[in-house]
Amino acid sequence: MKKRQKLLTDEQWADKGYDVHDFVGELRNMNITPHVAQNDTSSAIDRRTTRHDGYRVSQRKRKRIEEVFGWMKTVGVVTQATASRTGAGWLGVHLTAAAYNLVRIRNLMRGTPMPQCG
Repeated sequence: MKKRQKLLTDEQWADKGYDVHDFVGELRNMNITPHVAQNDTSSAIDRRTTRHDGYRVSQRKRKRIEEVFGWMKTVGVVTQATASRTGAGWLGVHLTAAAYNLVRIRNLMRGTPMPQCG
C-alpha cells in the first residue's frame, strides 16, 4: 500500500517583500523552511536554504506561475482592481485564464515556447 503524501509541508513560500530578517527568523524558529525569493541587495535567505534542490525547484515554479499572471495582465483584461471584484470581474479573469490555456496548448502541440512578457 502506498504511503499517503503529506498534505502540510514544512515550507513557506513568499515573494521578495517577505525577505526580511524578522519574518525569515520567525519561520526558522517554527522549524519552517523559508522559500522566499531573495532580494538583490541584502537578503535574509542564506546558504542554509539556497543550497537545497527544493529551493531551486520552488523558484523555477514561482517563475512559471508569475509568467502566467504577467501574460494575463499584458494580453488579457486582468488588473488588480478587476481581480478583486466579484461577478463580471471574476468572469474576465476566468476567460483570460482559459485563453492562456488554449494558447499554451496550441504552443505545446507545435513545440514552441510561450512568448515572454515584459
